[in-house]
Amino acid sequence: MNISFKGKTVVVSGAGLGFGRAIAHSFVSLGASVHGCDVLEKELAETAKAGVNTKRVDLTDRAAAAAWIQEIEKETGGAIGILVNNAGGVAGQGPKPLEDVADADWDKIIAVNLGAAFALSRAAAPGMKKAKQGRIINISSGAGLQASLTGIQAYCSAKHAVVGLTRQLAHELGPFGITVNSVAPGFVRSNPATERQWEGYGAEGQRALVERIALKRLGSAQDIANAVIFFASELAGFVTGQVLSVDGGK
Repeated sequence: MNISFKGKTVVVSGAGLGFGRAIAHSFVSLGASVHGCDVLEKELAETAKAGVNTKRVDLTDRAAAAAWIQEIEKETGGAIGILVNNAGGVAGQGPKPLEDVADADWDKIIAVNLGAAFALSRAAAPGMKKAKQGRIINISSGAGLQASLTGIQAYCSAKHAVVGLTRQLAHELGPFGITVNSVAPGFVRSNPATERQWEGYGAEGQRALVERIALKRLGSAQDIANAVIFFASELAGFVTGQVLSVDGGK
């Protein structure tokens, strides 16, 4: 089967680098009209070179998130066909004892991981409902299924919540022909934060991490993009509310 997204409008958050860039570029290569956002303007400019329509949007501002979706719908004259909620991460934070976690640090991670997915899904849902079709794909994490390698309480909590949002929206939106699924990546060296995490393990820790993976290698951003393409394609037309771990086997 030839997978094509010709005529489809695809929206990817966090498209500046890593998973988001790989996802956006994959959809472009398969014929989609792709719109990506991030707060990283230099990285977005690099993503745009492959034909992605990019815009700087701070998704912790829910009104700005909704306005971006409305702008795309107005520009394209129709609903968003595929929404990939990829924006997230640890917001530059590292592990701390629970009693040392500041409210602002907690709120920032929740906002960029869970709040952004909520805001974009809420904005895109009315158009998808009217069209009687759509795909929402949330990038969660292995940290959404168990304790996080990052050791960051807010990150683990937010990714668990993204999984919960996925399952709830699958039931709510299913009657309108909209599927909602999640890709849960394992550890991938895909951005500055994961590079710092990798370096922090040291040579021994790195070897131990890889040894715990059944395939004995780290994944790539493209591995994650491939899973997103599956959920977005007709191959997954009867799949919703699911979480696909892309972690090389644990």
